[in-house]
Amino acid sequence: MTTATGRGIIKQRIITALIALPLLILFVFYASPGLFAGLLFVVTALALHEFYRMALPVKRRLESSLSVATGVLFSVGLVYAPDSSFLLLCIVLPSLFLTLVYLFRFQDMQSVSRDLAVSLLGLLYVPLLLSHAALLRTLPDGSDWIFLVLFIVMASDSMAYFVGKTCGRHRLYEAVSPKKSIEGSLGGLAGGVLGAMLCKLLLFAELSSVDILLLGIGVGAFSQLGDLVESLMKRSFGVKDSGTLIPGHGGVLDRLDSLLFAFPVTYYYALWAFV
Repeated sequence: MTTATGRGIIKQRIITALIALPLLILFVFYASPGLFAGLLFVVTALALHEFYRMALPVKRRLESSLSVATGVLFSVGLVYAPDSSFLLLCIVLPSLFLTLVYLFRFQDMQSVSRDLAVSLLGLLYVPLLLSHAALLRTLPDGSDWIFLVLFIVMASDSMAYFVGKTCGRHRLYEAVSPKKSIEGSLGGLAGGVLGAMLCKLLLFAELSSVDILLLGIGVGAFSQLGDLVESLMKRSFGVKDSGTLIPGHGGVLDRLDSLLFAFPVTYYYALWAFV
């Protein structure tokens, strides 16, 4: 990458952040839980589209589109199901339908199992995990919990980058993400704790010192694992970015990777410790 190209990407990232961050803050503060969930369903569809475009061959366009629709149904069921039986119905019926589509459109017998497995994996990876953000928003102080996740993940990511850039000597998991270091990962955990502290000072006074420590380290660690999982998938699919929708940042899935693992951890902690 040339210096000019690198500066251009950094400029794009800054411009995108200056536009997107204020909009995100206003939306989290003022959007109702229903509107928040509606946006997540749209984001789920975009992220799944990117995932299947990476993972499935071009000849599987119909299956890819049906998988995206199935994923949105997954999300709606997970967020709005009135009981466990209806929730299972929203998950099982679309999955059975998708499986039958592959049965009667198997095309290449040698790859059909792989393609079907990838379709089902996408449903577990994006809608199942991301729906926890909508569930988190419905809890008491739901917007504060959303901000807490964002504070921790952004602080962890930023600290990991700067510590890794300046002090990184030992590779964390070179086969999956060659640039990440153990030092950067530890810095990210410290950044997660700082992010939780900042959230307490600005928004969430109810957090205790134990909450700050557990959430900062726990959410920070799982956000890093989420980033590694997406890196693993992209390497296995032979792509650098999941898409190009967000200037300077790649695709929607590239921006969600850490959050996909962070929201479920925070949701269940909130249920256990605060509700």
